[in-house]
Amino acid sequence: MDPINREIKKWKPGVPKSALLLIAGVMWIAVGIMLNSLVYSWLRAESLDHALLSLLTGFACSLVIHHFGFLRIVDRNLDRILPMEGRRCVFSFMPWKSYILIIIMIVMGLLLRHSPISKLYLAVLYTGIGTALILSSIRYLRYLILTLKGRPIR
Repeated sequence: MDPINREIKKWKPGVPKSALLLIAGVMWIAVGIMLNSLVYSWLRAESLDHALLSLLTGFACSLVIHHFGFLRIVDRNLDRILPMEGRRCVFSFMPWKSYILIIIMIVMGLLLRHSPISKLYLAVLYTGIGTALILSSIRYLRYLILTLKGRPIR
């Protein structure tokens, strides 16, 4: 290895795959909590009936989003992370294309929050996505525990 590549590799933030699983799980939980905390702040101003209907609808949506959407993403990420050997870049818990998607989703979220759409309706969407993220993160954490225990995975 030439000296330039050796110097670059020295500064690469490398972590074991167990850290990648932890980072992925914690990130999904953190974003889910953030989205649900926005919902909480929006629904405090609503009547109990409207807030409860919004939450129940959002929770039902979250089960569908979790099962048919996010678990597929988690499984693709796990299929990529689990065979990794040695230390990998700390940002490799997701493929680089996912970072582009995240930027698009952040921009869409900002536009929605500042749009004239009622927060009551946005609460359904945010509850669905936020709760689905939290539910789906459990799979990352389950595989983290299996990895730390040294059990065969998949």
